[in-house]
Amino acid sequence: MFEEAQLYSPVTTDQNGEVTVHLVAGHPGLDDPEYGRRRNQIAAAALAWAPGTPPPRIEYTETEHEVWRTVCEHLAPLHERYACKAYRDAVEALDLPRDRVPQLDEVTAGLQPLTGFSYVPAPGIVPLEEFYGSLADGVFHSTQYLRHHAAPLYTPEPDILHEVVGHGNLLADPQIAGLKRLAGAAARRVTTPAALKAIADVFWFTLEFGVLFEDGELRAYGAGILSSYGEIEEFRSMQIRPLDFAAMATLEYDITHYQRVLFAAASFDHLVEEVGGFFAGCDDDTPARLGVRVGVA
Repeated sequence: MFEEAQLYSPVTTDQNGEVTVHLVAGHPGLDDPEYGRRRNQIAAAALAWAPGTPPPRIEYTETEHEVWRTVCEHLAPLHERYACKAYRDAVEALDLPRDRVPQLDEVTAGLQPLTGFSYVPAPGIVPLEEFYGSLADGVFHSTQYLRHHAAPLYTPEPDILHEVVGHGNLLADPQIAGLKRLAGAAARRVTTPAALKAIADVFWFTLEFGVLFEDGELRAYGAGILSSYGEIEEFRSMQIRPLDFAAMATLEYDITHYQRVLFAAASFDHLVEEVGGFFAGCDDDTPARLGVRVGVA
């Protein structure tokens, strides 16, 4: 069974300005010096980027383009079988290339007329307040590196395939884009770590790993499922529960393995109404209302 993780390799800059990506243990590229240098180069470009300027354009290698092609080819039939209609329609509307890695400005150019979202570069992990808060402005922080070519259908961390094939295509749907803006507004509105964590947990179980019923079948709309060749094959065998925000905010989960519990909306409209309502109503009292014990959960 594939195990698709959601960890980021730490990025540091030394006193001489050298940028280093510290690949996590077990990473397929850990013992590949050339891959390490490439990751450092791409991270450095993101760190050098200044807000308000175009994102850096990465001159992707043929090996990197081949990784993109391989994943897109394997995911396309699975999307037809398992993805919700809104996602499939959004893929068609955004119409990103499947034979090469798109640049972030290309993703932005496609999203702007559809939902107004823009993509900006991230060297790795982005602080929760910044990542979620930027969604309120229609800005998505995206990595630009690709997983190691030795294992194109596996990644231990979110790469540009996850950010674009998963989130980018979803952001082409106006209602999903609206939910992400509401999540961003909620993140900016709250002032306590517990409230921000509750927002992040619900985001995880919905916009990252959400499922819904459509035409009598369980289908995926979460970016984490839709961008994972392994998880999209497995999600229907997980424990499926109805939407339950209190459970989402209090359930322990492991971000490094498949999610064993998934929460299903009764329909796409039900998803938009309930999840949108949750984010719109979030405040600093939300954790208490959900039964979160601050300092424990």
